[in-house]
Amino acid sequence: MTDYIPPSVWTWDKASGGKFANINRPIAGSTHEKDLPVGKHPFQLYSLATPNGVKVTVMFEELLAAGHTGAEYDAWLIRINEGDQFGSGFVAVNPNSKIPALWDRSAVAAGKEPIRVFESGAILLHLATKFGAFLPTDPAKRAECLSWLFWQMGSAPYLGGGFGHFYAYAPTKQEYPINRFAMEVKRQLDVLDRRLADNAYLAGDEYTIADMAVWAWYGALAMGLQYEAGEFLQVQTYTHVQRWTKEIAQRPAVQRGRMVNRVMGKPESQLHERHDASDFQTKVQSMLNPIVNSDAKP
Repeated sequence: MTDYIPPSVWTWDKASGGKFANINRPIAGSTHEKDLPVGKHPFQLYSLATPNGVKVTVMFEELLAAGHTGAEYDAWLIRINEGDQFGSGFVAVNPNSKIPALWDRSAVAAGKEPIRVFESGAILLHLATKFGAFLPTDPAKRAECLSWLFWQMGSAPYLGGGFGHFYAYAPTKQEYPINRFAMEVKRQLDVLDRRLADNAYLAGDEYTIADMAVWAWYGALAMGLQYEAGEFLQVQTYTHVQRWTKEIAQRPAVQRGRMVNRVMGKPESQLHERHDASDFQTKVQSMLNPIVNSDAKP
């Protein structure tokens, strides 16, 4: 393989290749006119069950499980491979054209304008503040929680856009980028493992939005579900991460949240859209299409 010599000025003159080449472009803005649907609930979520999407649906399900009835939500499916995120309605709620995106319409009945919230960490913080839940009130514990929340926001791009891209999605396997990002991901797992050796959860003894955010990425990785890289990264050796991952995975709200807006894996794990709590009993894909082969990966 010959060395790449960058030109003086980069130009977008050929496809980048890889799994997501059809939606990658160096400009922002909408590509087509398309309004977003609006349901009956106070919160309108537009998402897909990627790790970033799972963070928010887990938060909604945890709020509802904790008795916060005002957290009812409609979860609309955004198929990013088909470019739904470049519709004019989606760009209006998130100019960065990334899922998840949220319209908070909880005060519309009182004559106030809906509030848009984008970036998964911002959505978690918005909801936690609004409902006074899953965010410690003690200043030191709150700071610890927010530190781990923003640790995830800064670290996960090395896992996803770095390691995940070059290990699983790039058109060719290249030793240097895979080694570079594998090293960083293993360092991150060690950071988590050391923290969880002496703490039940990331912020201490309290389950918070930091755990929801980090679990969506690193829990899936520890369970061997992310990029099919469990053996490669030897994730089972991070025993404290494993303990934490399994405990969170057993929470019913987490199990429900992981299903919402999911379009891959076993049909019984997919609830394409969520508009009512009863949808988990009536609209899961295995119920709608019972003859579909359920041998797919989770």
